[in-house]
Amino acid sequence: MRVTILGSGGQIGAYLTEYLRKKDYEVLEFDITNGEHQDMTHIPNTYLRNAIMNSDFVFFLAFDVGGSHYLKKYQHTFKFIDNNTRLMANVFGYLEDYSKPFVFASSQMSNMSYSPYGVMKRVGELYTKSLNGLIVKFWNVYGIEKDMEKAHVITDFIRKGFETGVIDMMTDGTEAREFLYAEDCCEALETVMGNYDRLNSDDELHITTGSHTTILEIAEIIKRLFSNIDKDVVIQPAESKDEVQKDARNVPDPYIQKFWKSKTSVKEGITKVFEEMKKDF
Repeated sequence: MRVTILGSGGQIGAYLTEYLRKKDYEVLEFDITNGEHQDMTHIPNTYLRNAIMNSDFVFFLAFDVGGSHYLKKYQHTFKFIDNNTRLMANVFGYLEDYSKPFVFASSQMSNMSYSPYGVMKRVGELYTKSLNGLIVKFWNVYGIEKDMEKAHVITDFIRKGFETGVIDMMTDGTEAREFLYAEDCCEALETVMGNYDRLNSDDELHITTGSHTTILEIAEIIKRLFSNIDKDVVIQPAESKDEVQKDARNVPDPYIQKFWKSKTSVKEGITKVFEEMKKDF
């Protein structure tokens, strides 16, 4: 089976590429990190068209996105909106041309009209439903990240601990989130692909753990890992409350949970990421 991963250089995409290859899928990577010819914002893009045309299944994971720091800095810019608009028009156009089964990775922020990123994801959901594809929603998938400019909270906190010894936070850390380890996410995506014909394109499939952890608790877990290697780290919460992702929660999809449940606790997953990142410091 030939699977194309759009956004194979991103956090989820990189893990999914490795995961599916270990399970003997034929995987075609597609990401701008592989060269300008794989820039999905270029319209038309013959390489992209051929990748989709020759696929049995497509994972649409590509998006111009990053963690809270990145979104705060870029999501209101013309370039951010233009990149994601062009990317979606390009990819969904080819998916329509060749009628390929596909999954679109959305976000819990798609119901937040005050967030340009959320609005872009909502547009992607509308495209997906019009083509009878499947929408999956995650919150805070974490693992090793290649582009630290776009780092999400866990990798960002670990990097700060190694580089400065200070975990400075954007908020007071009281907001609770669901954190899904990237390898568990890969298992969930394979489950969705394997049950594609049994799932309803009208459903939004929430891929989540069902367990909430505050940002401050995340920082404390990381601080303890540094203590284990005799490095003192200070946590510096901000005074502000979270404004970008407030009042939103994942709702586990009961149908998906008949086939899949996350296996990795937050502490276990953070420890794996910490040990891997430690090699670079």
